[in-house]
Amino acid sequence: MRHILGPLLVILAGFLGWEVLHFVVANSSLPSPFETIVQMGVLLRDPDFWKQASQTGYAFGIAVVLSTLGGIALGILLGMGRLAGQVAEPILVNLYSLPKVTLYPVVLLIFGLGISARIAFGIMHGLIPLTLFTMNAILQLKPVYRRSAAVMGLTSWQTAFTVILPAILPQVITGARLGVSLCLLGVLIGEMFAARNGLGYMVTHAMERGDMPTVLAVAVMIAAVALAANGLLLALDRSRQP
Repeated sequence: MRHILGPLLVILAGFLGWEVLHFVVANSSLPSPFETIVQMGVLLRDPDFWKQASQTGYAFGIAVVLSTLGGIALGILLGMGRLAGQVAEPILVNLYSLPKVTLYPVVLLIFGLGISARIAFGIMHGLIPLTLFTMNAILQLKPVYRRSAAVMGLTSWQTAFTVILPAILPQVITGARLGVSLCLLGVLIGEMFAARNGLGYMVTHAMERGDMPTVLAVAVMIAAVALAANGLLLALDRSRQP
């Protein structure tokens, strides 16, 4: 019950703060929660909204799968070789600190103006955090795991996937929670910069028209999806705890 009550209180406090801010601002640039909820109902009945959402969902799903598989595989590869991990970590951290928007022209040049560019931009956001979480979890793992694998005569691949990965799964799930949210952010930013469909494009187009209820309605629904995905991964993590 506590796990549900806490988030509900946070959401309620957020809506109350939003309502107060709406009255303080007192103009159309910040619609009230009620106006936003009404607009959400309008959008949910609009077939075009579902068309845009399906485009975003498709790109997001592929980006999550590829960044998760790639992040875990790369993290294991770097973590199994201690020297490789120590060399790669500062490089990955510096790469991730670069503003991703500055790399978007390169992404467009390679992938063109289409869904592939959005997927690539999502992967750029989600891959490195999961790689770092996985790699550091392996580097901090007790030596007894590798010794046990060596005694059993396991190969490197068997050690990685039957001994190491199960031992670091909580850290991997934590990295995946962050990676999923960042993948969604990357896909949406990609749609806002260079796309003619998707929820990111829909938000940009609504902002150009001054349609703030639509902007906030889409933003709230996107946040709800991100929180739901994060909650599912958190529940998976807790279900593994004794």
